[in-house]
Amino acid sequence: MSMLEGSPWLIVHKSMLAVNKPFKVSLYGKDYVLWKDAKDNINALENACPHMGAMLSEGWCEEKEDKASVVVCPFHALEFDGSGCTVLPGSQKKSLPQLEKLDLIIQGDFIWSYGGKEPKQVIPNILNEIADEYDFIGCTADTSIKCDFMSLLLNMHDYNHQNGTHKSLFKIQEVNFEKFIDNGHHSHAYLNMPIALSSLQEKMNNPGLFLFPKVLKAHLENYFPSVVILHGETGAGIFKQVHLFVPESPMRSRTYCMMFGLAKHPIFNLLKQKFLDLAKVVIEQDSDILGKIYPNSPQKIKLNNEVGIDWVRRNFDNYPQIVEPNLSRA
Repeated sequence: MSMLEGSPWLIVHKSMLAVNKPFKVSLYGKDYVLWKDAKDNINALENACPHMGAMLSEGWCEEKEDKASVVVCPFHALEFDGSGCTVLPGSQKKSLPQLEKLDLIIQGDFIWSYGGKEPKQVIPNILNEIADEYDFIGCTADTSIKCDFMSLLLNMHDYNHQNGTHKSLFKIQEVNFEKFIDNGHHSHAYLNMPIALSSLQEKMNNPGLFLFPKVLKAHLENYFPSVVILHGETGAGIFKQVHLFVPESPMRSRTYCMMFGLAKHPIFNLLKQKFLDLAKVVIEQDSDILGKIYPNSPQKIKLNNEVGIDWVRRNFDNYPQIVEPNLSRA
């Protein structure tokens, strides 16, 4: 099953790594342990200790005199440096590298990887542009889902599910499609979504409803296969909600969210955590529905506005080539 080898994957934002604390990531069916030392260096090794296979991500880190650190196996306390070398008990001599390193491309706080595969796409620069202009709010909802990567992408680009999967959160009545701009592996979708009126009690139970206008206007910018950006604006400020996707294995996929913002009114700073909370619920609802879909069920009917789904299928089936048809529409 294709996992789109050759794509760049944003495996972690640097803020997700605590100093000297192991962090596990999975990519293409392999597990890796990442850790950040006190000098802000990022290390990444395969996760299985070469002695008896213990998960290094379940161990701990030890800081050395030069402020670099090693990851320590939780089973027999063997220490591995960033090169995968260890010192066996009684030998007092550093071994040759015993663990494979994961290749990393670090751009500011963004940590990308091709997972050891030959690159077939360049890393999109859009996140660097956002980070230069907007304040970083935080990351949320780092979630591993039991589903294949194609199913995850189809769900995340299904514009009709907003008034189904997320109806309880946003009270969306319908999805009105405005236009879709297809630039191959880069696209834009523009939607208008009327919201049902909420009582004061409903708003008190779900304070996020206070943030919403009568009609939600959504601009989604997509970078196949790993990034979707919701460009949003309220009277208090502008926000960029960035959803990331990573293929962990043939039947397990990962998603998480980063938020950036720019205040136009002081109240915006008070709403930052609320934006993160809402994004977290969105990912939880998407994860839940993906566990309630029969795999390989034939699609016998087609809804309006499935252009995002068509865009994913075309790009997935022909990756890394860009082929016709162009799906732009207004």
